[in-house]
Amino acid sequence: MAALFALTAMLVHLATPNGVHSPTGVHSPHQRHARPVDSGGAGGAVVAAVKPGWRLPLHSRPNGQSVGVLGSRTVYGGPMTLPVVRKRGDWLGVLTAAMPNGRLGWVKSEPGALAFGRVPLKLDADLSRQLLRVWSRGRVVRRIRVGIGRPGTTTPTGRFSITDKMPGKSLGPYYGCCLLALSGNQPHPPAGWTGGARLAIHGGAYGAVSAGCLHASTADLRYLMRRVPRGTRITIHA
Repeated sequence: MAALFALTAMLVHLATPNGVHSPTGVHSPHQRHARPVDSGGAGGAVVAAVKPGWRLPLHSRPNGQSVGVLGSRTVYGGPMTLPVVRKRGDWLGVLTAAMPNGRLGWVKSEPGALAFGRVPLKLDADLSRQLLRVWSRGRVVRRIRVGIGRPGTTTPTGRFSITDKMPGKSLGPYYGCCLLALSGNQPHPPAGWTGGARLAIHGGAYGAVSAGCLHASTADLRYLMRRVPRGTRITIHA
């Protein structure tokens, strides 16, 4: 049995730059309705990094209630990039662990506060097949067998991102060599669970055995650590 990501994970302050490829501007023409941001073309999906020294209010919607602050570090102390999924004028809808699963957070693009770039890969996890696929430029470049959540603590489905990459040994022997934290949270942790609720990809057994995280082999984890930038989107589906 494998543990869920047992580090404290609060729905609060986040974010910084790393794993950003080929910095590029994100144009934000003013318009009435939010529209999707290009999720991958030839250059990859758009990400935004909060520059050191900046703290941006996080909102539940454009001009809506403030629900937190995005700084230049994640809750785990590392750098982070935020996938930009939608935009409305100067407002950017981003994937962040500071929001509940399935909800975008919104930040206003203040001049000089954000560095933009693109990430070249995307991931999708098929729970029914217990398979994680790595995509690049419209084709699958690696297929990875994964363990998934057991009945009662099934792996949440939805759209998330890779927020952190850490060595597993520093966290505990049950995580294996490496750990990739996701922006999603487990809304139904096991009874008596005292760890954090953040989802992750880490070492562990195959099958429907985990408290919600995805398990992968050491070789596959090392591949993900080496090739997958922070800010890469991952879609988890049944």
